[in-house]
Amino acid sequence: MITLQIDTARGWRGGQNQVLLTARGLRARGHRVVVMAHPEGELRRRVEGEFEVLALAPRGEVDLKAAWRLAGALRALEPDIVHAHDPHGVAVAAAALPISGLARRPPLVAARRVDFHLKANSFSRWKYRQVDAFLTSSDAIRAMLVEDGIAPERVTTVYEGVDVDRIAAIDPIDLHGEYWFPAQAPIIGNVAALVAHKGQRYLLDAAAIVVREVPHARFLILGEGELRQELEHRLRHLKLDQHVLLAGFHTDVLARLKAFDIFVMSSVTEGLGTSLLDAMAAARPIVATRAGGIPEVVEDGVSGLLVPPADGPALAAALLALLADQPRRRRMGEAGLARARQRFSADRMVSETVAAYERVLASRSHAADSASLPRGG
Repeated sequence: MITLQIDTARGWRGGQNQVLLTARGLRARGHRVVVMAHPEGELRRRVEGEFEVLALAPRGEVDLKAAWRLAGALRALEPDIVHAHDPHGVAVAAAALPISGLARRPPLVAARRVDFHLKANSFSRWKYRQVDAFLTSSDAIRAMLVEDGIAPERVTTVYEGVDVDRIAAIDPIDLHGEYWFPAQAPIIGNVAALVAHKGQRYLLDAAAIVVREVPHARFLILGEGELRQELEHRLRHLKLDQHVLLAGFHTDVLARLKAFDIFVMSSVTEGLGTSLLDAMAAARPIVATRAGGIPEVVEDGVSGLLVPPADGPALAAALLALLADQPRRRRMGEAGLARARQRFSADRMVSETVAAYERVLASRSHAADSASLPRGG
């Protein structure tokens, strides 16, 4: 099978890592994989030399020049499946496929990893009508697509995956030494882009409560984004300069995550949360919100504690409960690791993706056979 994996993002977040894991898993199963990525993006940098790469960056939802370029690439490649992993990728593929001139149009599969409703404008409706199958990263997202009018049979939940063995082999970084944290300070860590739906403003509210009870606790937020300046201002306003560090984007984030005492996710909305999977694979106890697909990942009271979204005091109470109980933290970390191995492995994710490809191809073949049958009595 030949697949074209499309992701147009310039940065690196959980979605781009899933593209990389999908590509590697497909190749390991004998498939030919071509990756379309932003020419200046982190995904292209990581796949260059490992996969065939098409460098293309659509400028917005409607980019006819990019569509023509992709149409030419489709004619040359003749893929069996086009898998678009982000909305701009879906748009450029939807525009390119009809003008590619291929005698056999490959199915368009769209990944959906965010729990946002589909846009209701006419272009968005047209774009998503071109999609043959949706792969959602949680049942919460699947339900949202069905609510938005997508036929249930076109939507399959495929939970995202992590390479558990690779994470287990990574050595943790000495964060106390790097950041000059007090020797015995517990580290509460968050890995997420600094954007509104990740809810770090509520995490800062929680931190202000926690450090009153545990003054030597330290909070480390790994990620970059548009809200950095606003969060820095709020941090100073809450007098958390000595307790909370906005440490920015790091390529060695997994080694840093493995040094956390507690992983916290403060999202207001969340499709699934791949950093949660990383934390579980790293055997870290979790405090998270009940937003979106998070309850499908974290078993409340088993691998972590779940609280309502946008509730700083509730976050603080859960964090304080775990800070006071090291044996419970250890048990939760072990339970999370076991759950990651059982339900969220990259191998399982790729197997279910391939099964979804095969179903949509079989459906396309059946429809073609039915259309070719003679009509009449």
